[in-house]
Amino acid sequence: MSDDFRIDPARVRRSFGRAAPGYDAAAVLQARVRAELLERLDLVRLQPTLVLDLGAGPGQATIELKRRYKSSLVVALDLAEGMLREARRRQTLLRRFQRVCADAAALPVRDGAADLVFSNLMLQWCNEPDVVFRECRRVLKPGGLLTFTTFGPDTLVELRRAWAAADGRTHVNRFIDMHDLGDALLRAGLAEPVMDVERYTLTYAEVRDLMRDLQAIGARNANAGRPRGLTGKQALATMLAAYETLRRDGRLPATFEVVYGQAWSPVARARQATKGGDVVVPISQIGRRSGPKPDR
Repeated sequence: MSDDFRIDPARVRRSFGRAAPGYDAAAVLQARVRAELLERLDLVRLQPTLVLDLGAGPGQATIELKRRYKSSLVVALDLAEGMLREARRRQTLLRRFQRVCADAAALPVRDGAADLVFSNLMLQWCNEPDVVFRECRRVLKPGGLLTFTTFGPDTLVELRRAWAAADGRTHVNRFIDMHDLGDALLRAGLAEPVMDVERYTLTYAEVRDLMRDLQAIGARNANAGRPRGLTGKQALATMLAAYETLRRDGRLPATFEVVYGQAWSPVARARQATKGGDVVVPISQIGRRSGPKPDR
């Protein structure tokens, strides 16, 4: 990764912490993607003891995971303490969960403790997906599941190109391709990765409305190469004019490429050959899960 695109974790923590109280009002896409990711859990058979919601934000997915797995210990983990305070405020007596302030690249969870790691639109704020995936592999039990979403390269392509026409500085994150993420899962020692992509287009009356929504959810520019100080009036005007050429039917598009991924912590195949040469597979390894959802 170019140094210009390295994420400043302290800035991410501050931005999302400040955005926590009003996050849900602006996080329309995040809610839609979260619902889809939760729905995909219907296709796997899990009876988890420990569930981790990685990058939990204000806890909406955590609450749904607790509803789904009532007897499980469900833990919301987030880098921003403000998000976890908001999550605490939202829990109920019947939907209680634990909250831990933690970096996804250094999880305070013992090896092989978790049955499910769930993560919705968090990974794009991490500098090293390989490190995060290795941590997920470490904390998952054999047969445990990682299911996640993140943004792909076409996300905010219109905004990126408009800024490139204005000043060529780093205004938008660099997002990782689905195939590279699949390779990273395998490098981390996770098995049977399944990846697919959905594209969503939101429309806005003005570019400033898009920028306000991004700021409202905490998605501020945290790249090392971001412009320092205020953006000049001329650069801003040039960006707005470049974006304006995309207007159709009175609206401006904003593309979001969402990568859906899942992978399993491998199960060691304990086999024992009989005298006749047959192979015995323990019954506990049969029917571990249903098949993954096919690509769309």
